[in-house]
Amino acid sequence: MSLKIRLARGGAKKRPHYRIVVADSRMPRDGRYIERLGTYDPLLAKDNENRVDLKEERIRYWLDKGAKPTDRVARFLGTAEIIPMPAQRNNPEKAKPKAKAQERMAAAAEAAESAKAEAEAPAEEAPAEEAPVEEAAIEEAVEEAPAEETAEEAPAEEAAAEDAAEDTPEDAAKD
Repeated sequence: MSLKIRLARGGAKKRPHYRIVVADSRMPRDGRYIERLGTYDPLLAKDNENRVDLKEERIRYWLDKGAKPTDRVARFLGTAEIIPMPAQRNNPEKAKPKAKAQERMAAAAEAAESAKAEAEAPAEEAPAEEAPVEEAAIEEAVEEAPAEETAEEAPAEEAAAEDAAEDTPEDAAKD
């Protein structure tokens, strides 16, 4: 008889609660088990101490008898330092895109390359056209600069002229 230390689901719909049990591997998930070894409540916060409750002494006993933990239970036992932490499995073959997705990716890559090539060709011509525009902008800036200076100087000159004009008729009236 091969033994497994695994999770048996309990709780209401959408409110899972698991028992960690040792059972014959031929029994159904929530069926008959030999002994209850702990509980797991996924609804509690990850840092809550009551999320995983284990009977370490009994778990060690069943591990010595040859019971094999499932992946999830092995992670719990590794966290509790009952067994070495198992390496996390990663199956990159499963994660690869399927044939149609690879075709779409290839078509998108080709479209991106052609767009990039088109973008590079006009970019080489654009600087030659921009040079006269830049020169014209510089010439306009030079022409506008003296006009701004004279505009700033003009109010000062007008104010001085008004002062002189005001002094003259007043001085004449006083005399």
